[in-house]
Amino acid sequence: MQRLAALLLALAAFGAAAQSVTLQGMLGTKALLMIDGAPKTVAPGDSVQGVKVLSTSGDQAVVEIGGKRQTLHVGDAPASMGSTESPRGNRIVLPVGSGGHFFASGSINGKPVEFLVDTGATSVAMSVGDAQRLGLDYQSGRPIGVNTANGVVPAWLLRLGSVRIGDVEVYDVDAVVSPASMPYVLLGNSFLNRFQMTRQNDQMVLERRY
Repeated sequence: MQRLAALLLALAAFGAAAQSVTLQGMLGTKALLMIDGAPKTVAPGDSVQGVKVLSTSGDQAVVEIGGKRQTLHVGDAPASMGSTESPRGNRIVLPVGSGGHFFASGSINGKPVEFLVDTGATSVAMSVGDAQRLGLDYQSGRPIGVNTANGVVPAWLLRLGSVRIGDVEVYDVDAVVSPASMPYVLLGNSFLNRFQMTRQNDQMVLERRY
Protein backbone atom coordinates (compact mmCIF):
# COMPACT_ATOMS: atom_id res chain seq x y z
CA MET A 1 0.00 0.00 0.00
CA GLN A 2 2.83 2.41 0.86
CA ARG A 3 4.55 1.67 -2.45
CA LEU A 4 1.29 2.32 -4.32
CA ALA A 5 0.84 5.63 -2.49
CA ALA A 6 4.39 6.66 -3.35
CA LEU A 7 3.77 5.78 -7.01
CA LEU A 8 0.59 7.85 -7.07
CA LEU A 9 2.42 10.82 -5.54
CA ALA A 10 5.18 10.52 -8.13
CA LEU A 11 2.63 10.43 -10.96
CA ALA A 12 0.87 13.46 -9.53
CA ALA A 13 4.14 15.36 -9.33
CA PHE A 14 4.96 14.40 -12.91
CA GLY A 15 1.56 15.59 -14.08
CA ALA A 16 2.15 18.95 -12.39
CA ALA A 17 5.41 19.55 -14.22
CA ALA A 18 5.34 22.32 -16.79
CA GLN A 19 5.41 21.22 -20.43
CA SER A 20 5.41 24.65 -22.10
CA VAL A 21 6.91 27.88 -20.80
CA THR A 22 7.03 31.35 -22.36
CA LEU A 23 8.09 34.74 -20.98
CA GLN A 24 5.21 37.19 -21.42
CA GLY A 25 6.73 40.21 -19.70
CA MET A 26 8.37 41.60 -16.59
CA LEU A 27 6.79 43.00 -13.42
CA GLY A 28 9.70 44.77 -11.77
CA THR A 29 12.23 42.03 -11.11
CA LYS A 30 9.56 39.31 -11.37
CA ALA A 31 9.04 37.26 -14.51
CA LEU A 32 5.54 36.94 -15.93
CA LEU A 33 5.57 33.39 -17.27
CA MET A 34 2.91 31.54 -19.21
CA ILE A 35 3.15 27.95 -17.94
CA ASP A 36 0.97 25.46 -19.79
CA GLY A 37 -1.32 28.33 -20.77
CA ALA A 38 -1.66 29.75 -17.25
CA PRO A 39 -0.01 33.06 -16.25
CA LYS A 40 2.37 32.91 -13.27
CA THR A 41 4.38 35.72 -11.69
CA VAL A 42 7.65 34.30 -10.35
CA ALA A 43 10.40 36.12 -8.47
CA PRO A 44 14.08 35.17 -8.85
CA GLY A 45 14.82 32.21 -6.62
CA ASP A 46 11.22 30.94 -6.64
CA SER A 47 9.83 27.86 -8.42
CA VAL A 48 6.43 27.09 -9.94
CA GLN A 49 5.47 23.74 -11.50
CA GLY A 50 9.08 22.68 -11.94
CA VAL A 51 10.19 26.02 -13.39
CA LYS A 52 12.71 27.97 -11.28
CA VAL A 53 13.58 31.57 -12.11
CA LEU A 54 17.31 32.09 -11.54
CA SER A 55 17.61 35.75 -12.58
CA THR A 56 15.91 38.49 -14.59
CA SER A 57 17.27 41.39 -16.60
CA GLY A 58 15.58 43.70 -19.12
CA ASP A 59 13.31 41.58 -21.30
CA GLN A 60 14.87 38.22 -20.43
CA ALA A 61 14.79 35.68 -17.63
CA VAL A 62 17.19 32.84 -16.93
CA VAL A 63 15.23 29.81 -15.76
CA GLU A 64 15.89 26.20 -14.86
CA ILE A 65 13.47 23.77 -16.49
CA GLY A 66 13.81 20.07 -15.86
CA GLY A 67 17.31 20.59 -14.49
CA LYS A 68 18.45 22.48 -17.61
CA ARG A 69 19.22 26.18 -17.64
CA GLN A 70 17.58 28.24 -20.38
CA THR A 71 17.35 31.94 -21.22
CA LEU A 72 13.85 33.09 -22.12
CA HIS A 73 13.13 36.33 -23.98
CA VAL A 74 9.81 38.12 -24.32
CA GLY A 75 8.21 36.95 -27.56
CA ASP A 76 10.32 33.79 -27.99
CA ALA A 77 8.79 30.45 -28.91
CA PRO A 78 7.80 28.25 -25.93
CA ALA A 79 10.51 26.36 -24.08
CA SER A 80 9.61 22.77 -23.23
CA MET A 81 10.43 20.50 -20.35
CA GLY A 82 10.90 16.79 -20.65
CA SER A 83 12.67 13.89 -19.00
CA THR A 84 14.81 13.05 -22.03
CA GLU A 85 17.12 16.08 -22.14
CA SER A 86 20.42 15.18 -23.76
CA PRO A 87 23.58 15.81 -21.75
CA ARG A 88 25.53 19.01 -22.33
CA GLY A 89 27.81 18.64 -25.33
CA ASN A 90 31.53 19.17 -24.90
CA ARG A 91 32.99 18.88 -28.42
CA ILE A 92 32.60 20.83 -31.65
CA VAL A 93 34.13 19.69 -34.96
CA LEU A 94 34.16 22.22 -37.82
CA PRO A 95 35.27 21.36 -41.37
CA VAL A 96 37.35 23.92 -43.23
CA GLY A 97 35.39 26.05 -45.66
CA SER A 98 36.19 28.27 -48.61
CA GLY A 99 39.32 30.34 -48.28
CA GLY A 100 40.51 28.24 -45.35
CA HIS A 101 37.91 29.74 -43.02
CA PHE A 102 35.78 27.83 -40.53
CA PHE A 103 32.03 28.37 -40.52
CA ALA A 104 29.35 27.10 -38.14
CA SER A 105 25.57 27.15 -38.02
CA GLY A 106 24.30 27.81 -34.51
CA SER A 107 22.11 30.07 -32.45
CA ILE A 108 22.20 33.05 -30.10
CA ASN A 109 19.53 33.07 -27.42
CA GLY A 110 17.77 30.32 -29.36
CA LYS A 111 17.65 32.18 -32.71
CA PRO A 112 19.55 30.89 -35.78
CA VAL A 113 22.90 32.44 -36.67
CA GLU A 114 25.68 31.75 -39.20
CA PHE A 115 29.08 32.10 -37.53
CA LEU A 116 32.54 32.70 -38.92
CA VAL A 117 35.30 31.61 -36.54
CA ASP A 118 37.67 34.53 -35.89
CA THR A 119 40.47 33.84 -33.44
CA GLY A 120 41.60 37.45 -33.81
CA ALA A 121 38.32 38.86 -32.46
CA THR A 122 38.23 39.60 -28.73
CA SER A 123 34.55 38.67 -28.46
CA VAL A 124 31.56 37.56 -30.48
CA ALA A 125 30.91 40.44 -32.89
CA MET A 126 27.92 41.33 -35.01
CA SER A 127 26.33 44.16 -36.94
CA VAL A 128 23.45 46.30 -35.73
CA GLY A 129 21.27 44.54 -38.31
CA ASP A 130 22.02 41.10 -36.84
CA ALA A 131 21.43 42.40 -33.31
CA GLN A 132 18.04 43.76 -34.34
CA ARG A 133 17.11 40.49 -36.05
CA LEU A 134 18.03 38.61 -32.88
CA GLY A 135 15.93 40.97 -30.75
CA LEU A 136 18.91 42.19 -28.71
CA ASP A 137 18.54 45.44 -26.78
CA TYR A 138 22.09 46.33 -27.74
CA GLN A 139 21.76 50.05 -27.00
CA SER A 140 21.39 49.20 -23.31
CA GLY A 141 24.92 47.73 -23.45
CA ARG A 142 28.08 49.61 -22.51
CA PRO A 143 29.13 52.14 -25.19
CA ILE A 144 32.65 51.51 -26.49
CA GLY A 145 34.75 52.38 -29.53
CA VAL A 146 36.17 49.85 -31.99
CA ASN A 147 39.00 50.37 -34.44
CA THR A 148 38.20 50.00 -38.14
CA ALA A 149 39.89 50.95 -41.40
CA ASN A 150 37.92 54.19 -41.23
CA GLY A 151 39.01 54.99 -37.68
CA VAL A 152 37.25 54.45 -34.36
CA VAL A 153 33.49 53.89 -34.59
CA PRO A 154 30.92 53.65 -31.76
CA ALA A 155 29.79 50.21 -30.64
CA TRP A 156 28.10 48.50 -27.71
CA LEU A 157 29.35 45.76 -25.40
CA LEU A 158 26.71 43.42 -24.02
CA ARG A 159 26.33 39.89 -22.70
CA LEU A 160 24.47 37.16 -24.59
CA GLY A 161 22.35 34.73 -22.64
CA SER A 162 23.56 31.75 -24.66
CA VAL A 163 25.55 30.78 -27.75
CA ARG A 164 24.97 27.31 -29.15
CA ILE A 165 26.62 25.20 -31.85
CA GLY A 166 25.23 21.69 -32.26
CA ASP A 167 24.64 20.25 -28.80
CA VAL A 168 27.23 22.56 -27.21
CA GLU A 169 25.79 25.60 -25.44
CA VAL A 170 27.74 28.29 -23.62
CA TYR A 171 26.10 30.87 -21.36
CA ASP A 172 26.84 34.53 -20.56
CA VAL A 173 29.05 35.33 -23.56
CA ASP A 174 30.37 38.86 -24.18
CA ALA A 175 29.52 40.36 -27.56
CA VAL A 176 30.15 43.60 -29.43
CA VAL A 177 27.58 45.21 -31.71
CA SER A 178 28.85 47.73 -34.25
CA PRO A 179 27.29 49.67 -37.15
CA ALA A 180 29.62 47.98 -39.66
CA SER A 181 27.94 45.57 -42.06
CA MET A 182 29.04 41.94 -41.64
CA PRO A 183 28.09 38.89 -43.74
CA TYR A 184 28.50 36.65 -40.68
CA VAL A 185 28.50 36.88 -36.91
CA LEU A 186 32.12 36.56 -35.79
CA LEU A 187 32.71 33.77 -33.30
CA GLY A 188 35.45 35.40 -31.24
CA ASN A 189 37.42 34.62 -28.12
CA SER A 190 34.69 35.29 -25.55
CA PHE A 191 33.33 31.95 -26.85
CA LEU A 192 36.50 30.26 -28.13
CA ASN A 193 38.51 30.77 -24.92
CA ARG A 194 36.23 28.30 -23.18
CA PHE A 195 37.57 25.56 -25.44
CA GLN A 196 40.85 23.88 -26.25
CA MET A 197 41.35 24.40 -29.98
CA THR A 198 43.27 21.99 -32.19
CA ARG A 199 43.63 21.71 -35.96
CA GLN A 200 43.34 18.18 -37.33
CA ASN A 201 43.91 18.09 -41.09
CA ASP A 202 40.92 19.97 -42.55
CA GLN A 203 39.02 20.21 -39.27
CA MET A 204 39.00 22.49 -36.26
CA VAL A 205 38.18 20.66 -33.02
CA LEU A 206 36.96 22.55 -29.97
CA GLU A 207 37.01 20.65 -26.66
CA ARG A 208 35.22 22.36 -23.77
CA ARG A 209 37.52 23.52 -20.96
CA TYR A 210 34.81 24.93 -18.66
